Amino acid sequence: MLEELDISEKVHQIVEEEEQNLREIFQKIEKQEQKNTLKVLSAFHEFQISEAHFHSTTGYGYNDLGRDTIEKVFAKVLGSEDALVRNQFISGTHALTVCLFALLRPNDLLLSISGTPYDTLYEIIGIRENPSSLASYGIQYDQIDLVEDDFDYEKIQKYLQEHSVKLIEIQRSKGYSTRKSISIEKVKKVVEAIREIDQNVIIMVDNCYCEFVEEITPIEVGVDVMVGSLIKNLGGGIAPNGAYIAGKKALIDLAGERLTCPGEGREVGPTLGINKQLLQGLFFAPSVVAASLKTAVLTSKVLARLGYEVEPKYDDNRVDIVQNIIFHHREKLIKYCQGIQMASPVDSNAIPYPWDMPGYSDPVIMAAGCFTMGSSIELSCDAPLREPYIAYQQGGLTYAYGKLGVEKAITELLKLDETK
Repeated sequence: MLEELDISEKVHQIVEEEEQNLREIFQKIEKQEQKNTLKVLSAFHEFQISEAHFHSTTGYGYNDLGRDTIEKVFAKVLGSEDALVRNQFISGTHALTVCLFALLRPNDLLLSISGTPYDTLYEIIGIRENPSSLASYGIQYDQIDLVEDDFDYEKIQKYLQEHSVKLIEIQRSKGYSTRKSISIEKVKKVVEAIREIDQNVIIMVDNCYCEFVEEITPIEVGVDVMVGSLIKNLGGGIAPNGAYIAGKKALIDLAGERLTCPGEGREVGPTLGINKQLLQGLFFAPSVVAASLKTAVLTSKVLARLGYEVEPKYDDNRVDIVQNIIFHHREKLIKYCQGIQMASPVDSNAIPYPWDMPGYSDPVIMAAGCFTMGSSIELSCDAPLREPYIAYQQGGLTYAYGKLGVEKAITELLKLDETK
């Protein structure tokens, strides 16, 4: 059967051997999956989800029972007062943009305490000039870098004593950086440090790639608002688009008025047939996230055995679904991504190459033969073409498919080594 995908028997044997050493870690992931499944099912029961909630609206979207109930379900699952869950969000970046523009006003100060944010936020903030950026509206920006993959607590407290900060932004997942992703434990610690100095500053978390990986959410440790994409973890590979903003009701209402328009806010927004997919995606999300984590753990274990640098290590505590593979070699990075594409269910015959994507400063290669374009919860692998040539792999709708994808990518990688 392996020959149908042109997977090396040698690679398959290595993967099988290493898989046997991962049972204990897989069991831990499965226990977390059970807890998250119970959390979702309990929310479905509390709000009495029925077929009536699958119906949708068109036009203005007034009185959409399904949409309004979905937002209650998401709020319950995420431990927040309220949530805005909409198909009008085109991406996690769009939801972050709406949230920032909703909560900040001219002359306000935005402070990132997790260093430079993800590339696509550069023009939104004004790090890279854009006439529609926050900076163009007179909103100031500053940042405090992490120190040894943790917050610079002393510097943050001192900064808050000396400046009037309106909003603090934390990006949990590493993005295209070399740092580690940020755990809930560290978020809790920094929230406590911030509140010692300032009780009113808004704390916002970019929670993309992190949902259902840890026991609790940023909201449950004192964060005011958090944002995530539905073509990542919480969409379960079924939501075709969309994102969420969750947190304090007053902040969610502001975000709703920025997404639509003042005076109408959350009362409008047609769902156009998406309600069932959002509910079903959330229902599957605990299992899909677990499959993604198992795929990441396996990747880390096998690539480390083959001599590649990986982060996280296979037995590290994980806080998101992203697995880094550091190749230190441009062609190896490209070849691995191409192997992931070859094992995809969609566009497996396409060959990804680096290209200049809007919003990125370096050429980017993206392998993602997905049912939903750009879905990061489906097995994908992407990277900016810059040293040290790190591949960022994430997703896997099922572990079986994820395992095959990893085997194919490694097979292609070894082919490159054999030609040298």
